[in-house]
Amino acid sequence: MTTIEQNDIKTNAEELKPHGLHDVFLRFILWREKHVKEKTFLLFVAFLVGIFGGLAALLLKALIHFISTALTAHVNISAGNYVYIILPAIGVIISALYVRYVVKDDISHGVTRVLYAISQNKSRLKRHNIYTSIIASSVTIGFGGSVGAEGPIVYTGAAIGSNIGQLFRMSPRTLMILVGCGAAAGIAGIFKAPIAGMLFTLEVLMIDLTAVSVMPLLIASITSATIAYIYSGYNFEFFFVQSEAFYMAKVPYVLILGVFCGLISLYFTRVMNMMENFFRSFKHRWLKTLTGCVILSALVFLFPPLYGEGYGAILDLLSGDTSSIVNGSIFYGDRNSAWFIILFITLIITTKAFATSATNGAGGVGGTFAPSLYVGCMSGFLFAYFVNLIGFETAISTKNFALIGMAGVMSGVMHAPLMAIFLTAELTGGYDLFLPLLIVSTISYGTIKIFEPYSIYTMRLAKRGELLTHHKDKAVLTLLKIDSVIERDFLTVKPEMSLKEMVDTIAKSNRNLFPVVDDNGKLLGVVLLDDIRNIMFRPDLYRKMFVSKFMSIPPAKIEIGEGMDKVMKTFDDTGAWNLPVVEHGRYIGFVSKSKIFNSYRRVLRHYCED
Repeated sequence: MTTIEQNDIKTNAEELKPHGLHDVFLRFILWREKHVKEKTFLLFVAFLVGIFGGLAALLLKALIHFISTALTAHVNISAGNYVYIILPAIGVIISALYVRYVVKDDISHGVTRVLYAISQNKSRLKRHNIYTSIIASSVTIGFGGSVGAEGPIVYTGAAIGSNIGQLFRMSPRTLMILVGCGAAAGIAGIFKAPIAGMLFTLEVLMIDLTAVSVMPLLIASITSATIAYIYSGYNFEFFFVQSEAFYMAKVPYVLILGVFCGLISLYFTRVMNMMENFFRSFKHRWLKTLTGCVILSALVFLFPPLYGEGYGAILDLLSGDTSSIVNGSIFYGDRNSAWFIILFITLIITTKAFATSATNGAGGVGGTFAPSLYVGCMSGFLFAYFVNLIGFETAISTKNFALIGMAGVMSGVMHAPLMAIFLTAELTGGYDLFLPLLIVSTISYGTIKIFEPYSIYTMRLAKRGELLTHHKDKAVLTLLKIDSVIERDFLTVKPEMSLKEMVDTIAKSNRNLFPVVDDNGKLLGVVLLDDIRNIMFRPDLYRKMFVSKFMSIPPAKIEIGEGMDKVMKTFDDTGAWNLPVVEHGRYIGFVSKSKIFNSYRRVLRHYCED
């Protein structure tokens, strides 16, 4: 073999050799797309999402526990502690600074942002969302912010699913499932509740349970929960021992508790919305932060159980320990007064929504998931404690009703009765109370639905027409965007143009519709070919007739940012087949009903395919 031949072989070998990890990965992607179906590969990706989602949940819990323990290990439980005034404010300020100057993006309202990404951004979440919510929420909650870690971990898990899916070049429909897998993994990992994790994606994120989605969601949830079990053992998140059996004679109390939890859920939701609007009205960012810190610090100082997630108080009530609810407060000396305990817990239920909204409004990062569990536990306990105190013939278990109340308020706040039932059972092991859990969750959900058709996460998106639901028709209209159906190849005319100029314009166009605009591009009317057909062939009128004389006003105008459901309603109300699209009065183009129907069929076929 000659030297030249040897050099040629060497050169060919070098060309075939992968040039770094990126080339290896790219070749793998190309091989996968050619040999492995996306539905099959989805199961493997869901497994990866479950692993990383579970690890992210463990990291977040560990960071919160470490910070909180380090700061409050030496707090005096028998007196008021001024440290509760300082710590929550410090945590919120650190989080606000981190978000503003490091993240430079809004990462609050995690679940709502996941819903928005699914419906409006093709399930694409930014890469920094994988870790920024973990850092900000661990500081916020660890220092005493009265919020939960579940919203941030849902955001983190969804970002993990979205970015891994993008890395493997998955389709938008598959990305949606992977976002659900990530959210399910986050809930399953942080609560050790795989069934609740999957139900969260179905009821809260409203991802359809189909032949394609069911297995990935289960794989991600089970994988994440398994990682949590390996790390922390096969024990329940909230230790609960049912020392008193539930008898059917107590069902009437359960029915009343369901209505009570529904009304508490309504109060919690309304206060959260009111306070969010209050903080949104601030023009100065740091004045808003200062106001939120003052509200939060004052409430936590007066009611220490509001500090952080409040899981310690839940554990105390589930174990039957009533007096410890006032530990660390200025009211410690009144812990043995039954009526004072009722007043104290009532005030905690009343102020929890204010503390949660103040934390987020001031710049902290956290969710409303844990606060709804917390308020539910307090509400169930308060109900049973009051019934026993006023001396009804049948005493009821405060422990049992505290657990049942958790499911009731969560069901109402999140509009997710199935998730609330299974999450409460998986958190506590209270499967023997499954019947009352079902009753309370169902009645609470039915009660709040009378007043609030949407959950605390979805109501803002629903008002803007940006919410993707299980309703196929509405879901497809939400996925459709007005920009994608605008036709811009219409020739415009001016009102001062003569009929001769109009005829010349018609000769250049293949359309029978002509928008009339002024010098600033503002839409003044339209000219329909059918309306001038009887005069366009009369040369004697060419110099006498002008566009302003024979133009007509369109039956309606569509604003560029309108949702497709509103657009279709406008078409139905007017009976038109073509309508102009404007932006603050300026002409943009036309949208036709036939173009919308074609796009609708295409999206429906893609969205509903299994």
